[in-house]
Amino acid sequence: MVAIDATTQALGGRPAADRPRARRGGWFRPIVLSVAAIYFIGPLLAAFWFSIHNSLGVNFHAYTGMFDAPGLLDALAMSLGLSVVTVAVSLALLVPTMLLVHLRFPRVRPVVEVLSLFPLAVPPIVVVVGVSKVIAWGTSADPLSFTGQLFNQLLNSHPPMILALEYVILVLPFGYRSIDAGLRTSGITTLVEAASNLGASWLSILWRVVLPTLRTAVLTAAILAFALVFGEFTMASILQYQTFAVWLLQFQNNDGQLSVALALMSLLLTWVVLMVFTAIAGRDPSTRKAQA
Repeated sequence: MVAIDATTQALGGRPAADRPRARRGGWFRPIVLSVAAIYFIGPLLAAFWFSIHNSLGVNFHAYTGMFDAPGLLDALAMSLGLSVVTVAVSLALLVPTMLLVHLRFPRVRPVVEVLSLFPLAVPPIVVVVGVSKVIAWGTSADPLSFTGQLFNQLLNSHPPMILALEYVILVLPFGYRSIDAGLRTSGITTLVEAASNLGASWLSILWRVVLPTLRTAVLTAAILAFALVFGEFTMASILQYQTFAVWLLQFQNNDGQLSVALALMSLLLTWVVLMVFTAIAGRDPSTRKAQA
């Protein structure tokens, strides 16, 4: 028997004593996956059933008449606009700044990292209360002065820039972590030095070298910012802006089934954006060129 087990191990096989253990381990993974699926998908299925079932039976009016709800399209447009503006502004600030710190001023990195973590330490309600005080000071100025005109544009633009700037601060820790991880693992220093020695300008390096190299990290930061801004409630509610999350809370007292259906649709929209960004991040430029 010992000789048979030794021969089995020599041929790359597995001893007979270990086979029942491996067989038992094969049942463990499906059980864990099944429990996880029930935990995550079960509430979604229950919410979907609630949105289509009433005392008269199954009815899909919550989905067929979804976009006829008053104020929905305006609230949805504001949330999407705020998400796009926040993603654009945060990436425009983070990518060049972090690249400069990574290449030229590595000693400043601990300071920048600590500053980027402040939004996690300060609650959003504290931030928005402080901003409200600044808004009150700005709106009390002369409407014809520079300060009065500036605050008028920040408060009354579409989407409201004052809210977008607050969201830039809110998403700062998540964007910083994503881009910093990409910078540490990409070997960007060598690529930037090579492009600089070939005579490329800073903007050309940023567009043709940095962004393609950090594509996955940048898209990850964009996904996190989009999802966080689209579902944010506290800041928009205190500043009295009708974003999608605020509208959904106010409308749920009128039609509970419709509010649940809209919550499921917003979750589906976030998943679609996530899959699109993941597909873009997973593409290989060299493969696309070879196929072309």
